[in-house]
Amino acid sequence: MTLTYQYSRALVWIDDLALESDPHAYDLCEQHGRRLTVPGGWRMEDRRDRFRLIVPNRLAG
Repeated sequence: MTLTYQYSRALVWIDDLALESDPHAYDLCEQHGRRLTVPGGWRMEDRRDRFRLIVPNRLAG
């Protein structure tokens, strides 16, 4: 997952892992993402797509 934030709005966003590098974004592993807390007075929005369908590009066999 990727964490971004806007200090002036006291807001943190959690998104699916970003495909492009951004110096203002921080990639987190699943363990650290689950344990993440934000400072008092801040709000966190989880914008991850939890219902992603993974389709193999070819059948096994």
